[in-house]
Amino acid sequence: MIGLYVITGLAFTISFFIDREKTKKAVKIAWKKFSKILPGYLKILMILSIVLLVPNELIAQYLGESSSFLGIFLGGVFGSITMMPGFIAYPLAGVFLEQGVSRMVIASFVTTLMMVGVATYPVEKQYFGKSSTIIRNVVAFGIAMIIAIGMGIFYGELI
Repeated sequence: MIGLYVITGLAFTISFFIDREKTKKAVKIAWKKFSKILPGYLKILMILSIVLLVPNELIAQYLGESSSFLGIFLGGVFGSITMMPGFIAYPLAGVFLEQGVSRMVIASFVTTLMMVGVATYPVEKQYFGKSSTIIRNVVAFGIAMIIAIGMGIFYGELI
């Protein structure tokens, strides 16, 4: 990551010395675009900071108690409001599995975590529109529920 910063800094410096006016104009354009999307990102950060206060053990406790359709639904809801990258989500799914959470609930949680974006709704609405964002999230939630039920059937947790 530091390498990217160094390369960016060097490219900016070279650009500045080659043509100062174009570089200043580019910085102004970039600042305007950044300031337009900043409020949406700040909303996401606020939502995430609240969500991160919920300990993983508490989530596992609630998801582990109910491995039925209620568990699938709760896993989907928790996954929809949480936001984390895959390299954190998959080890977390392993922890949930070790704590007794069923595979179909974990599938529901991880799939909605990746596909449904309640935390990213403000930014997504800004770019794609309210109806497109809602339709995408509802369809993604439905697909996640189908995947979770399929996992439950495959691993013998439902039938």
